[in-house]
Amino acid sequence: MTTYRDAGVDIDAGDEFVDRIKPLVRSTFRPEVLTDLGGFGGLFRLHAKKYEDPVLVSGTDGVGTKLKIAFLMDKHDTVGIDLVAMCVNDIAVSGAEPLFFLDYFATGKLAVPKAREVVAGIADGCRQAGCALIGGETAEMPSFYPDGEYDLAGFAVGVVDKPKIIDGTSIRPGDAIVGLASTGLHSNGYSLARRVFFDKAKLTVTSRLPDFDRSLGEVLLTPTRIYAKQILALAQEFPVKGITHITGGGITENLPRVFPEGVRARIDRKTWPVPPVFEALRRLGQIDREEMYRVFNMGIGLILVVSANSAAALLARAASLGDRGWIIGEMVSAAAGKPEVEYVN
Repeated sequence: MTTYRDAGVDIDAGDEFVDRIKPLVRSTFRPEVLTDLGGFGGLFRLHAKKYEDPVLVSGTDGVGTKLKIAFLMDKHDTVGIDLVAMCVNDIAVSGAEPLFFLDYFATGKLAVPKAREVVAGIADGCRQAGCALIGGETAEMPSFYPDGEYDLAGFAVGVVDKPKIIDGTSIRPGDAIVGLASTGLHSNGYSLARRVFFDKAKLTVTSRLPDFDRSLGEVLLTPTRIYAKQILALAQEFPVKGITHITGGGITENLPRVFPEGVRARIDRKTWPVPPVFEALRRLGQIDREEMYRVFNMGIGLILVVSANSAAALLARAASLGDRGWIIGEMVSAAAGKPEVEYVN
């Protein structure tokens, strides 16, 4: 008699996995969560009366080829943080509070201990963001993925009062551009990073480079910073005009996404320290400086645009929330033939 297990899908392992992650998932629950893990859909009660005009904001993303580093290191407890960060940071830049999160975990053969590590990271990320992990999907697809590998995707939903949406429309020349530090590459540019470090320079995850305080693998696996709670606090206390999450495309491509017509940015690259991992990439890969700034975050994970007289106080408040930051430039009037982001120094 042929069974599903003979085809490579282990229902019992799936059931064990759900049982083992239930405590992790429950640790993220907010009072609005109405269902437990295991139902067909997660129920979340929106307290609409808290808002004048509530607007739902959604975002979806993955971790990308950073997962390849996790496979090489056989370390799986941080990529879940990256997954949450990539989704919640994107919705938080509009001023939205992340409410709940769902994940999609797909693999060829379910290894319960490894998968539990991944979900532990997702739960950690949700707690950092203040959102509830209310559901997800675990897909076991034999022969679809290489042995020992998996893929991750996530989906986040948040809410913002319509009068409080941060959309960049009020940005004007003379406004200050404030950058908050990244923790490293975050979750972007890993295809290029792997090509440089592993294919071109012939390094391994255990290699140690000058100025690195950890192995190359540990540096590359550093989780993406989650800025959601900080954004909410800063937006409540300061007239933040625009916020950009610096992801794929770097500062060059992401910052203009919040510009209204008539303005552009002037960025002074000497105003913040670029982490050693980026300099190592540039040197070993012989990558043009401008290419670096349009691929990687270069040490700036989040950018906020505020009036010039608010910038210093906002930086001090950000520091009290655990984020190092700098005034990295200013908004100027748009000019024919000039780039949307102009770098000086």
